[in-house]
Amino acid sequence: MYRLLSHNDLDGVACGILAKLAFGTDVKVRYNSISGLNHEVQWFLENGDPNTFLFITDLSVNEENEKKLNDFHHSGGKVQLLDHHKTALHFNNYEWGHVVVEDEKGTLTSATSLLYEYLLKHEQINPSPAVDEFVELVRQYDTWDWEKNNNQKAQRLNALFFLISIDEFEEKMISRLKTNDHFFFDEFEEKILDMEENKTDRYIRRKRRELVQAPIGGYYAGIVYAESYHSELGNEIGKDCPHLDYIAILNIGAKRLGFRTIHDHIDVSDVAGQYGGGGHSKAAGCSLTDDAYKQYVTETFHLEPLREDAKRNRYNIKSSSFGSMYKNRREEIFFIYPIDDHHWAIDYQDLRMQETFTTFQEAETFLKRHYAAWLIRDDAFVSYLMDCVKKKKQRE
Repeated sequence: MYRLLSHNDLDGVACGILAKLAFGTDVKVRYNSISGLNHEVQWFLENGDPNTFLFITDLSVNEENEKKLNDFHHSGGKVQLLDHHKTALHFNNYEWGHVVVEDEKGTLTSATSLLYEYLLKHEQINPSPAVDEFVELVRQYDTWDWEKNNNQKAQRLNALFFLISIDEFEEKMISRLKTNDHFFFDEFEEKILDMEENKTDRYIRRKRRELVQAPIGGYYAGIVYAESYHSELGNEIGKDCPHLDYIAILNIGAKRLGFRTIHDHIDVSDVAGQYGGGGHSKAAGCSLTDDAYKQYVTETFHLEPLREDAKRNRYNIKSSSFGSMYKNRREEIFFIYPIDDHHWAIDYQDLRMQETFTTFQEAETFLKRHYAAWLIRDDAFVSYLMDCVKKKKQRE
């Protein structure tokens, strides 16, 4: 017999699907939250059949259960932990631990891809093109390679996972993978996924209008309250506000804090680790501890949301050789413009700032971080220029 304890997200549940494809009725699967795993492991070690092979995927245990699992292994028990999070790398010190963040080819791994590799190596599952594609879709979504590769199918697979129950998702996927040569969405799924995509876009637009920013721990964080679509929300806001190092997403009801970034210069798993959490370099999370609550809620609650840059301008556009005009809530005017082929400057209320910048993006990042300014619309831009002309003529 086999028992698999896994995470309750797409990557974790996909591990359960592979286990059921491999072992059928000989495996019992339990999906857990990050905090719930240790209780399940403790119960197994105290009450489970010692002849049962225990798999733990996409999650890692606490220090107490780590020692107990090692004792279980040395006493003849069968256990295999498979994970891909950097915070779990120390489990490679054990014979029963296998943690790989990035494979030899430089490809980011997922728990699903690691379990599939394990099952193939031990000849416990039959490979097929459909299963191969399913595993790769899960891997790309969980590592955000889907965004880099523009693989919308991976993103839609995750959306489907959240639209139906885990039991229904399992049943659909197992049946599809057993009976088809390739992976696909049926006609009904395509329709509900289209509807969900529109709903997600509206949700992200609404939440963008609630975003605040604050310097925290040497970085500039964008902070937003949201209960849904955390990955999509963090990614889209990150692209819309590249001057922010990362996006912090607060789920007050669940008492959780998620972190997302589009940048390479920051590892948000390190940020989450400061509050007892972990994850990947681009996506991580933690419980909303007292310290986290103070920094991300109490100390930022009074802040005004960031205004959005004008979207459909024809004249006042970013990186323009003629300059780009911004304004903040105090009605102060800023002008970013090139001073030669390699440097940019900022005028503040018609006076040039002391700082110079090597790129437009660097200048805009400085402006948005320190003055929370936004790119103004064409009509305001033209009106401002006309006022300047009038004032000049009056002086003449």
